[in-house]
Order: sequence, then C-alpha cells, then structure tokens
Amino acid sequence: MLTERLRRLPVATRMLVSALVLILLVLPAAGVLLSWNFREAVNTAFNERLESLLNVVIAGVSYDVRQDALVTSRQLGDSRFDQVFSGWYWQISDGSERVLTSRSLWDQRLAVFHEPGMVFHRITGPRNKPLRLLERDIRLPNLDDVLHVQVAADLGEVEAQVARFQTLLWLSMVTLGGLLLALIGLQIRWGLAPLRRIEQSLKAVEQGRQPFVETGLPRELARLAEAINTVLERDQRLIARGRTAAGNLAHALKTPVAVLTTLAERLPEDQQAAMWSELKRLDEAVRHHLARASAAGPVALGAEQDIAAVLKPVIEGVRRLAGRRGLVFQSELPPGLRVRIDAQDLQEIVGNLLENAINWAKSSFRLTGRVEGKSLLLSISDDGPGMSPETRQEAMSRGGRLDEVKSGSGLGLAIVAELAALHGGSLRLDLSADGGLLAEVTLPLMYPESGA
Repeated sequence: MLTERLRRLPVATRMLVSALVLILLVLPAAGVLLSWNFREAVNTAFNERLESLLNVVIAGVSYDVRQDALVTSRQLGDSRFDQVFSGWYWQISDGSERVLTSRSLWDQRLAVFHEPGMVFHRITGPRNKPLRLLERDIRLPNLDDVLHVQVAADLGEVEAQVARFQTLLWLSMVTLGGLLLALIGLQIRWGLAPLRRIEQSLKAVEQGRQPFVETGLPRELARLAEAINTVLERDQRLIARGRTAAGNLAHALKTPVAVLTTLAERLPEDQQAAMWSELKRLDEAVRHHLARASAAGPVALGAEQDIAAVLKPVIEGVRRLAGRRGLVFQSELPPGLRVRIDAQDLQEIVGNLLENAINWAKSSFRLTGRVEGKSLLLSISDDGPGMSPETRQEAMSRGGRLDEVKSGSGLGLAIVAELAALHGGSLRLDLSADGGLLAEVTLPLMYPESGA
C-alpha cells in the first residue's frame, strides 16, 4: 500500500522530498565538519599562544646564586597574569623549595607532571576553572636541578568561542537549508511549468476549448505534444469515418427492407405473418447495431453541452406532435444545465423516450431535469398504463422496442441504456406519480480523471 502511494506521488513532491533528504544529509555533515575544523583551528591558535608565552617565561628566568632563588626579568605583556585568579598563570619550580609564580596564582600552585619534552595537559585550576597547561623542563647553567616551566590559561575563552561559532553555524545552516529548499522549490516550479502547460492544454482539449495540445514547449515535451496531437487527429478521423460508414449503411439497408416489406404484402395471408415477423426482427437488429455503431460514446475530449439548447429542436417537435394528438406536454429544464455528451446521442436518448411517452400517454407526459450531486437526472414520465416490474426487466434485457404494440419508430430500451452507459450514466424504469412509466436517465456532470 505504501509502495503504491509512493509510486503515485506527484513529480514536484518527489523532487522536493529528495531535495529535503539531500539537505538534511549534507548540511548537518558539513556543519559537523566545519565545527570540528573551527575547534581545531582555535585550539591550535591557543596552543601556539601558550608556546609563545612559555618561551617568554623561559627567556626571562634566571638563578640568583647569592640569594639561592629563581628570578625573572621579562614581562609577558598581559595584565591578566597580574590579576589574582584571572585564569592565566605561569609557574617555575624545581619540584621542591624553589618556586617562582605569576601574581595571578597568589597562594595557589599548579600541578607538576615531570614529563619530558613539551607537554599539554588539561587541569582544574583555582576556583575549579578548567585550564590548559603547557609544561617544559629546562636547565640553567648555574643550577643543577631541573626546572619545570609551566604556563596555563583558562579554557573558558576557547570554549566560549567554539560555542558562539557553533550557535552561529547551526543558525546559518538552518537558514541556508530553508533558503536552499525555497530556491529548489522555485526551480522545480519553473522546471515543471511546461508539464503544467501540457496539463492545462489537455484540459482545454477535453473541454472542447481547443482542438489540439499546444506544441510551443521545450524540445523534449514538444515531441510528446506532437505525438499526442497525432493520436487525437487519427482518432477523430476514425470516429468520423466510422459514424459516416454507419450512416451510409443505415441508408443502404432501409431500401431493401422497405422493398421486402412491400413484397411481403403480396404474399398469401398464411405466409405474410411469418415474413413480417422475420422482417421485424431484421429491422430491429439493423437498428440495434447501427445505433451502437453510430453512438459517439463518452466525449472525454469534447465540449460540455447546454442541455436546453441541444434538446430544443426535439422538444419543439414533440410539442407539435403532442398538440396534434391532444396531449399535454410539460418541459421543465432549468437554464444552465450542462453535461459532457455528444449532442446527437443526447437527442436520440431523450427523443426516443419522449416518443414512447407520446405513444402510451393518456392525456399528459412530462420532461424534467435536475442536478443531484455530480449527476444530471433527466426524467420522462407519462400517465399511461405503465409497465410491471417483470415487463420492465424483460424489455430492457431483450432490447425490445419501447412501443412493441403501437406503431412508430424508436430505439429499444436496451439501446437507450447502452447509449447512457457509454457516457458513464444509466437508465432506470419505474412507475410515475400518475401511474404510468417513469424513465430516468442519469448522466455524470464530468468524467472522473483516470489514475496514472
């Protein structure tokens, strides 16, 4: 289920998600690397400063033989060595009685590690401050003991610099990530604009506002649009050719059937009934298959039709015929009703149902239209004898004529149902409020878009 949902994600969403994942992977890694490099750079600079201070202390230390004491003649040039417990200290000792310290140490002493070479240590100094200590052993010409020269500095300065940098770094990374995501979103929107133009163009073709998809697109998509237009043009030619052939076939068959009907009238009476029965079956079969062949089917690439405008000639013709027969015909089609359907198919559906109502109505029949949800309902009702449920089911299942007994032309109920089904609708038969037949055709207001 999740895989299917992922497969159906829009292209823009896919690209934004992939960009977000890339940003979430790359920027934190870059942030960690930059933070580490900065920390190393600060620590290196701090250590080099301690080395410089240590060399100054070493250069200024000497041993006074007369006083048997260590003395220094150099100033480190940093007032923090003179401030008590400032966090910056130096100390020179021989490990026993001889000790020389900066004023900042006051009465405290730094730990001595007695390690050869120049060594860095992290220690806890006065007032529990973390210190970085640099120690080196030296020998003076007139002193036999080894001197331990030490310089220590408060690590709080280094840690504060690193913390400040990390705060600015991650704020910058978050800002950069948001900016990159926004820019990538704009890039995706601009890059996919031709696809949206194709989508809008296809909708315009579907709604009948333009015959073909526009081809003023980037080279890759222009070839796709041209291929779509080629298919559309070919299908339109095939549909037009098929409907023309069906009409020609209908005209070609009418004359032979009429001639056979005339010849049947000259046959002996005992043969006429059988001949007329077969001719009737032939006529119904021809009309059945021609109606299916000539039906336009669902107009997925056609314009919406104004119901009142399309049915106006049918209603006017039925109104005149009803007047000659002394019937009352009422038409209630609210203005603005529109549906996507071939005009000829709609006229055939409603026209044949109205013809049936004329043939069976006693005094009146009615055509009404209304919208329910996303469907258009066209109802034709009369006050005739109606049909029982068994008769309605039988008539629709065998595709019989709407007027099996009375004379006149018209499509079978199954044909009307098929025409409605071709356009995504249906035909329902029931009893009308006047006791006659109610034929209700349901047609969708628009065809649902198929999934990819």
